[in-house]
Amino acid sequence: MDIIYRSTRKSTGGLKASEAIVQGISTDGGLFVPDRFPKLETSIKDLSKMDYKGVAYEVMKLFLTDFTEEELKYCIEHAYDDKFDTGEIAPLSYVDNAYYLELFHGKTIAFKDMALSILPYLMTTAAKKNQIKEKIVILTATSGDTGKAALAGFADVEGCGIVVFYPKGGVSRVQERQMVTQKGANVKVVGITGNFDDAQTGVKQIFADRELEAQMKERGYRFSSANSINIGRLIPQVAYYVFAYTRLVKEGRIAEGEKINFTVPTGNFGNILAGYYAKQIGIPVGKLICASNENKVLFDFFETGIYDRNREFILTSSPSMDILISSNLERLIYEIAGEDADACAELMKSLSENGKYEITPAMKEKCRDFIGGYASEEECAKRIHEVYANTGYVMDTHTAVASTVYKQYVEKTKDVTPTVIVSTASPFKFTRSVMEALEEKKEDADDFELIDRLSAMTGMTVPNAVEEIRNAEVLHDTVCDKEQMKDEVIKFLK
Repeated sequence: MDIIYRSTRKSTGGLKASEAIVQGISTDGGLFVPDRFPKLETSIKDLSKMDYKGVAYEVMKLFLTDFTEEELKYCIEHAYDDKFDTGEIAPLSYVDNAYYLELFHGKTIAFKDMALSILPYLMTTAAKKNQIKEKIVILTATSGDTGKAALAGFADVEGCGIVVFYPKGGVSRVQERQMVTQKGANVKVVGITGNFDDAQTGVKQIFADRELEAQMKERGYRFSSANSINIGRLIPQVAYYVFAYTRLVKEGRIAEGEKINFTVPTGNFGNILAGYYAKQIGIPVGKLICASNENKVLFDFFETGIYDRNREFILTSSPSMDILISSNLERLIYEIAGEDADACAELMKSLSENGKYEITPAMKEKCRDFIGGYASEEECAKRIHEVYANTGYVMDTHTAVASTVYKQYVEKTKDVTPTVIVSTASPFKFTRSVMEALEEKKEDADDFELIDRLSAMTGMTVPNAVEEIRNAEVLHDTVCDKEQMKDEVIKFLK
């Protein structure tokens, strides 16, 4: 039976996977969720014998049920190829009593590559399956990493255009240069005078603009999303949780059926939600440790059951997590509300109008798979320095948040369950902060001088993703107020 995707805010109707991927977000503003969770059809033992592509197929076929085997394998084969600098795609490194799942070996050296390498193939295949004639315009808000990965994936893809909005001054220097130097006749990058939440809210408002939608249709366009609000982004992420478990079994690190924990640096909640989905389909997951930076809205939510974005927005050294509105949490809210779309819609309405909502005690009890933690800027810098000094392993600032929170968790609970820390970016993407943690602060040093110094200090090779932007021409210099985002989209389409 096909999996049907329903809106978190509407109890009737539903779409097939390909339809949900093309649409991106429901017309009522809700996010698409599967009407049931399938179970793995292949044993852990057999999955352990497969490479990443094989595991990815076994996972994705469960959710993307209206894709044929040929279509899905085509997408996977073209996504997980030599764009990745390691044959393993997502290798594990054992460091300081934890396993680091390195998801940064793709084209843009961040974990978003794991899903955004395949989304363009899923999107174009889905469009053909549904006889869609309009040009698909991808609208994406980014806190730093999604933008470049989406741009790299969709640049010059026939039948698609892409507009990326990012918070000007709210991303790292390398992240910004990766975006503003992006080539492609069908791409546009816009900085906004606001934060990521402003960018994300603006994109959602454009999606909800029915008048604009009608004008778009007349001109042969339709919107879709490359953010993790698109189910085509979320499902491929489930695969690397399954893959990590099977590698530990294959290497004899754990026994088949033994539980493991995952610690995930978390902002928009999509990455850790994929881990939750992996548990639902049969992976023995104990705790999902949700690691926040100083914008600890998710930590407070798991502690109190109250989600409250009415607080100071803090710019940190882990900018991809500088988020106060965690969009994908809505999918979890829908689940713990007993798939009650009306209840979910009411809570999201409260978030929109009042900036907060509170779940019931029964719903909070259903969150027991998750446990929250958070790390300060000082603690993260200390952790980067400490792990490098003791082991020679260098982590980026987001991974440091997760590593710090995991260390706190073990000290507090004494839980020594084998744990995978999800490492979301290369240290070369946030070199200034990493180098400040490893040595004294150098105010006058250029970012690329710091990159070369990090390479010389550690013996790590500077990734191609960094080398190619070192002297690249800036092609996108548009900056607008958050209220002008719609105008910039219209200009792009004209």
